[in-house]
Amino acid sequence: MSRSNSGYHHGNLAESLERAAMELLETHSAADLSLREVARTAGVSHNAPYHHFSGKNDLLKTLAERSMAELVASQRRSLEGVDPNEHLRSMLADYVRFAVARPHLFAAIYDPTICVPGQPTPAMAVLIAEEEQLLSDTARDARPELPDTRAFAAAAWGLAHGLAQLAQVGHLPQQAVDAAIDAFVVR
Repeated sequence: MSRSNSGYHHGNLAESLERAAMELLETHSAADLSLREVARTAGVSHNAPYHHFSGKNDLLKTLAERSMAELVASQRRSLEGVDPNEHLRSMLADYVRFAVARPHLFAAIYDPTICVPGQPTPAMAVLIAEEEQLLSDTARDARPELPDTRAFAAAAWGLAHGLAQLAQVGHLPQQAVDAAIDAFVVR
């Protein structure tokens, strides 16, 4: 039974459903998320999500886009200051912190069933390009002596992603993450 007295005539149903789903992803994996639970959390009927989303994966694509937008914004904020090496260090550390603080949202960004490699949604494609450009620019500024910084940028991303996954499951404490990033970044 829905807690909503207004059925699907909700003020901003899509936004309410997205908020409810984001809240649920704070403690549940995407695989454990159900549209019924999202509707219950939003206080609407169990059929209400279908007015805006074709199914769970459609909602998850939207959540992955929102999460990626948060990650990109966080990455941009991490680049305050003037030293290019510190920018790189801050960006990598921020990536790991984001993943550890919001593991299910982070996982949704990289889940190949949600964001299909090579076939992102138009909104996700823009965010991916922005994140890649940000990393590429930061890598180039930190290591201008390299003839091609694309490989270095890929190594930096791989390092941060691997550290994030190891830290998320408790295999690496924050101190070890910081030490690994410091060992990678030339000072």
